Amino acid sequence: MYQPGILGRRKCSWKPWMVALTTTAVLLALAIIIGLLVYFLAYDQKTYYYQASFLIPSIKYSSDLSVEQSRLRTTLKEKLSNEIDVIFQRSSLKHHYVKSQVVNFRPSNDGLKADMLIKFQFPLNNVDTLKRQADSILHKKLQSTDLFLKRDISLPYLREMNAAQAENILNSDCGLGMEYPQTARIADGKPADKASWPWQSSLQVDGVHLCGASLIGSQWLLTSAHCFDTYKNPKLWTVSFGTTLSRPLMTRKMASIIIHENYAAHKHDDDIAVVKLSSPVLFSENLRRVCLPDATFQVLPKSKVFVTGWGALRANGPFPNSLQEVEIEIISNDVCNQVNVYGGAVSSGMICAGFLTGKLDACEGDSGGPLVISSDRNIWYLLGIVSWGIDCGKENKPGIYTRVTHYRNWIKSKTNI
Repeated sequence: MYQPGILGRRKCSWKPWMVALTTTAVLLALAIIIGLLVYFLAYDQKTYYYQASFLIPSIKYSSDLSVEQSRLRTTLKEKLSNEIDVIFQRSSLKHHYVKSQVVNFRPSNDGLKADMLIKFQFPLNNVDTLKRQADSILHKKLQSTDLFLKRDISLPYLREMNAAQAENILNSDCGLGMEYPQTARIADGKPADKASWPWQSSLQVDGVHLCGASLIGSQWLLTSAHCFDTYKNPKLWTVSFGTTLSRPLMTRKMASIIIHENYAAHKHDDDIAVVKLSSPVLFSENLRRVCLPDATFQVLPKSKVFVTGWGALRANGPFPNSLQEVEIEIISNDVCNQVNVYGGAVSSGMICAGFLTGKLDACEGDSGGPLVISSDRNIWYLLGIVSWGIDCGKENKPGIYTRVTHYRNWIKSKTNI
């Protein structure tokens, strides 16, 4: 009777070249693993944010420095950021320095104080050393008499800040969006780039887009009153942000809806509302607020403006998933009130924009969305709110928008913005 064999008992017959090949493969694998570890430890960069405070003895505090987008505030912020840029871009940390930004101006007995955020990218294994180096660079440079920045001795140089909080502050300025000019053609528009219009939001009921809106503060939206003719309960609504409807950047619930007291559904006047979100948003490169113009802000006919939204691509046409943009022109109210256009229906609280030749226009579903204009510093201001019109892109029937400057005091009374 044959005995069963013992499983696996075979004579080993490895050749020398096989041993050498296997050894080489193992050593190569180890070298790759070690190389990757060294790379990630020594070269993998992580972003770090630091708060810093500086003294400017040559300048006294002015109330204009607290006014957003005032020329004095904007000019001084640019000057300070440029000073910090030069310091680090000419230093040994030039490959690690990213940017700086003024957060706040404060009065001081010795002049003016400026709070800034400074952004670096440091290797994970060398953060403390490079941070001390940054402190040392600032200390030496601020001893120089040719800089108008001085050290705020009441605070340490660089204090680390949480990344989300820092990005919220860095992106908290209003009106930062698409760099203008850009050729663009939402009836007959084109898809918008990801960070072009970061204040645009979608107002939805049961996941269906009904209206657009503009973010004007961390917890406030501006939109049209007629968006709430049917659904007045804020609990029914959801707000989404980002350029696509199906995969939004984030969503929020509504806490309250405030409609202009004089609005009536059977007419177009006072078509404005503000919405308070259930919780504030954190600003980022893709989520920012638009600037509100002063009540005295003037815009001339033929000025180039943009309207954005997820409305129909043409009258009775399909609704897109991606945010659309279209560039149009301001038309004077006198022209729009001509008999063959709107025959006197455009009031002082409205703006007319588009082309008398038609084609480019807002459309159904764009209601409540923004009509914006760029200033000379590429800062975007909210001029109008999509309100009404006849058809979409029809000849002699341009779009009519609620004039934001006309309601500037009302907006401030409801939102304190």
